[in-house]
Amino acid sequence: MVTLRRVVSAGDRVVETLTAVTAALPGGGEDRTGQADMARAVAEAIDEEQHLVVEAGTGTGKSLAYLVAAVHVKRRTVIATATKALQDQLANKDLPFLAEQVERDGQMGFEWAVLKGRSNYLCRQRLSELSDTGQQLGLDVGEDDAVDDDALADIASWAERTRTGDRAELWFEPSGRTWSAVSVGPTECPGAQKCPMGSTCFAEMAREVALEADITVVNTHLYALDLLTDNAILGEHEVVVIDEAHQLEDIVASAAGFELTSGRFRNLANTIRSIIADDQLPTDLIDIGMALGDDLEPHGGNRLGAAELGADLGKTLDRARDRANRAMDALRKIPKESSSEVIGRKERAMRAATHVVLDIDMVLDLADGTVAWVDGGSNPSLKAASIDVDKLLREKLWDARTAILTSATVPARMAERLGLEAGEHRVLDVGSPFDFETAGLLYCPVTMPDPRDDAYRDALHNEIEALVMAAGGRTMCLFTSFRSMNLARDHLIDRLPMTLLVQGEAPKPALVDAFTGDEESVLLATMSFWQGVDIPGRSLSCVIIDRLPFPRPDDPLLDARRNRVGRSAFGEIDVPRAAMLLAQGAGRLVRRADDRGVVAVLDKRLATAKSYRWDLINALPPLRRSKDRDEVLAFLRSIRDDVEMGQV
Repeated sequence: MVTLRRVVSAGDRVVETLTAVTAALPGGGEDRTGQADMARAVAEAIDEEQHLVVEAGTGTGKSLAYLVAAVHVKRRTVIATATKALQDQLANKDLPFLAEQVERDGQMGFEWAVLKGRSNYLCRQRLSELSDTGQQLGLDVGEDDAVDDDALADIASWAERTRTGDRAELWFEPSGRTWSAVSVGPTECPGAQKCPMGSTCFAEMAREVALEADITVVNTHLYALDLLTDNAILGEHEVVVIDEAHQLEDIVASAAGFELTSGRFRNLANTIRSIIADDQLPTDLIDIGMALGDDLEPHGGNRLGAAELGADLGKTLDRARDRANRAMDALRKIPKESSSEVIGRKERAMRAATHVVLDIDMVLDLADGTVAWVDGGSNPSLKAASIDVDKLLREKLWDARTAILTSATVPARMAERLGLEAGEHRVLDVGSPFDFETAGLLYCPVTMPDPRDDAYRDALHNEIEALVMAAGGRTMCLFTSFRSMNLARDHLIDRLPMTLLVQGEAPKPALVDAFTGDEESVLLATMSFWQGVDIPGRSLSCVIIDRLPFPRPDDPLLDARRNRVGRSAFGEIDVPRAAMLLAQGAGRLVRRADDRGVVAVLDKRLATAKSYRWDLINALPPLRRSKDRDEVLAFLRSIRDDVEMGQV
């Protein structure tokens, strides 16, 4: 007699594990169909070596879904996240919990690690150099940009007891200039073999732990650098999960480029000042850096072409390259038998000068598919990035390992723009477990003026004031520009009887904590708050978006992409980006099953623009839609009354 045995797939086994894991969550957890569907799909994709794109709406529990699958299939996995908030969630909450629940190879738990960019770790070599006689790291900088000696003393004390050297462990936030005095970036570090303190390097130790881990968490920029260096940072791995994948294209484009600032010349000058005999060279480097900043300033916000690079700016870049080459010539003359501190500085300076020369050469001879522009401001920088990343990702990622791409909002044509072909990846939308129709309203007042009309600003402020008062505070106002935010602040500050919290007046975590703690407060913020901010419960019942978040028409990188696409660029580039950002902003409202409220988009084009409004609406959570101001204000008042009576 033949006994038929049921074949249990990788997906089935992962769902069984997920069920057991969620049951162990505080409060017993809950079954989420979308989470189980996602975990199954991730496990099967890894098992079958097929790429997967998953849109997992708010409340799905996507991180636990892909983590359980990754642990279960036993493939070395890298998880890349675009925001620090998600990285902290994985490292401080999800992975420690999962390691206590899952058995692997007969033992409870698995090895996991977090790896950050090199500049996040204390550099022992740079710290040791601070004790050199005559060391003056604050030279040639303004008072506001000087190194804080007291902070350096605290860092030196911390260095004697820290096991990781991770900046995040510090109990205070050092200034960027102070931290840069005791850290190095990837374009400065000569590597462990050439560094006198390479054997005790914190960054190298963190990398060694990450290379041995079953699961390693990194930010997406570091993962992009790993791709560009043929896995020199993270080593070989079989699977990558890219969370917040809607940002992958821009991050990879940025990582494939560079940024040239006057500060790079100043840092090079300070590094070589005490180890070369030529006293004039450091001064010349600082001078050329300042001249570069002066020449960049008139081009702020603009793309650079042959005309700009052939004029004064091009001449300054030529002189800058010559001075960086002079620095390398001087460094080569330093005797090999010099002290370890001198050799450490030499190696670091050689690497920094080499990268300056290479970057200048790239600017002066831009390759096809690369765009250069000037990022304006008081300290302008020359930036370059790749217009398209599909070929790079094809060679470095899609043909090399299995990739799981996931986000709460997946832009239209994302996979295509990233170079993923139809037959090699699966697309899954697991939705959201939340009942959005019951949760709230999507409000768009069609009687308001067009955002481009002069009358719009006053109408916007009046509408915000009415919504905030009806909600009793409990409102997050998301603006598409600092100017719009500041004008709203000026209008509201004397008209609202509740606390007004404004981006820029305190660090982001402090603002979020203050808003969460004061249920009747109002938070005004710009783009950095449109995603990665989680405020469930009574503190938030109204999200206001001032206008549709279309990208700037003069954005240099996007403009170059538009030129490549041609006449269909608005539909292929601008509309998907606006839809994704709008969905991210609206997604701040409902963060748990019992959240209720209103998303108010105060831009009538959401309701009236026939050519693209449904692209935007379909990307949003499926809230009930309303154009009726009275209905919306009454709904907000009912929520406010329920909160005040303790029924929420």
